[in-house]
Amino acid sequence: MENRTINISYQLFASKEELSEENAMLISKAEEALENAYAVYSKFHVGAALLLDNGEVVTGNNQENIAYPSSLCAERVALYYCKAHYPDAVVKKIAIMAKSEEGDLLEVISPCGGCRQVMSEYERVQKEDMQVILKGERDSIMVFDSVKDLLPLSFNTKVLGA
Repeated sequence: MENRTINISYQLFASKEELSEENAMLISKAEEALENAYAVYSKFHVGAALLLDNGEVVTGNNQENIAYPSSLCAERVALYYCKAHYPDAVVKKIAIMAKSEEGDLLEVISPCGGCRQVMSEYERVQKEDMQVILKGERDSIMVFDSVKDLLPLSFNTKVLGA
């Protein structure tokens, strides 16, 4: 038996004012997007904003449905829109922000496993890392250099031609 360790790294910022102008703008766009989320069941609003290599910013928010499996997370709404409208663009950064109508989120919320896998696929296909910026209702912000830091053991196999 051999013990191994997987390490991840990220930067922690105390407030949006500590971020670069570009990252602060992206967080603001994610915050604007979450205000239009359709979250009538969970009361949990999420907004995502992508910065593309062509300078475009694409946003998305969570969209719920009474048939819960038909709902879609903000990250996937933004990424799928991006691929539909900018198929050759590289996603440089994604900013994600969440808030709840049911109470203050004390911690930064990370993307669900499904969104992490989709983000990992985009990063793999574009052959370029995507910076991930996470913010909750409080001031602290986490910045990851790559989706690999959120999902170091993503599903990927050459058997599927990937």
